[in-house]
Formats: sequence, C-alpha cells, structure tokens
Amino acid sequence: MLERESLNVPACIEQVRRGDNEAARALLAHLFPLVMSIVRGHLPRRAGEEDLAQIVFVKVFSKLDQFSGAVPLAHWVSRIAVNTCLNALQAERIRPELRWADLSEEEERVVGSLAAGHEELEPGRHLAARDLVERLLDQLKPEDRLVVTLLHMEGRSVQDIRQLTGWTISLIKVRAFRARHKLRKHLAVLMRESQP
Repeated sequence: MLERESLNVPACIEQVRRGDNEAARALLAHLFPLVMSIVRGHLPRRAGEEDLAQIVFVKVFSKLDQFSGAVPLAHWVSRIAVNTCLNALQAERIRPELRWADLSEEEERVVGSLAAGHEELEPGRHLAARDLVERLLDQLKPEDRLVVTLLHMEGRSVQDIRQLTGWTISLIKVRAFRARHKLRKHLAVLMRESQP
C-alpha cells in the first residue's frame, strides 16, 4: 500500500495509467486536501463542495494521460480545480443585488459600525463581517470573485494567479482593480441604506 507521506507521484501516476486501483486511491488521498482547499475557496455557499470536488477528480483522472510532467502535478490539478470552479460559478444564475433586508442582524451591525467609522469591530462581530464579505463577493462575476479571493483572501501573487488561470498579468490586475471598485460600490449602497 502506498503511504500518503512517501508517495512517489510519478510512479503512482504510471500505476494509475495502467489501471491500478490502489494507486488511484493513494493519488486521490494525496490530492484531496489541495482540491478541497481550492473548491472551498472558490465556491458559493449554496453549491455542494463534495459534488464539485468529485467533478474535479473525474476530470483529473480522465485527463491523466494528458499530464506530461512538465509542471508539478499539484499545479496541473490546481488549474483543473480552478477552471472547474469558474465553470460552476458561470453556470449559476445572475444573482440579484444585495439589499439591506437580505442581511442578518449581526451583518447589519457590522455595516452600521463601518458606516459610523469605527476602526475596529466589536468583539464577536468578526464572523458576521466574514459572512458580509462572502455576501459582497457573491455579487461579483465569477472571474472577479476568483481574482479577489486568490489575491486578497489567500494572499497569492499575481504570478501564481497567472499560472492557475492562464490569464495575463495585466488582465489579472485590471480585474482585481475593477472587482475592488465593485465591492466598494456594493458596500456603499448597503451603508447608505443603513442610514436613518
């Protein structure tokens, strides 16, 4: 049995290509944390992360013969996972604009605190702030959401994003700029609605 810590990836890939089910299970266990991390980071809350991860793995194993080894397996799998998430996001219906009435009481308090100009959130409001950020991100197009998530929430470099998405550096920077502008605009609308 192949252990995850000592997995010889090239040998494992060859065994999978020859139809070795045990090697396929070992490769799946090796790649599972990477794929789930990407799926969780780029998936709207209403979608099933396990379902999307399963789609990613079906693509990975069905295209394994196309893997040349020119790049690390993790990069190749990451690109498949990101593109699969993008496709899932594009398949969703366009969401209506986020309104004040859509917010929970805690999220309303966070927006109220932001509108009042408080530098720090009150203790206990961080979870509501995270939920609010998720709701604001849900208002963006899938590509914009992806670039903001990768760049600002995961702290990835523009070069990393270029490798994952295949986009040019200038396209990434323009998308990030426009996405930040849209987020500020959506937040400003919510803050105006919060004013009495």
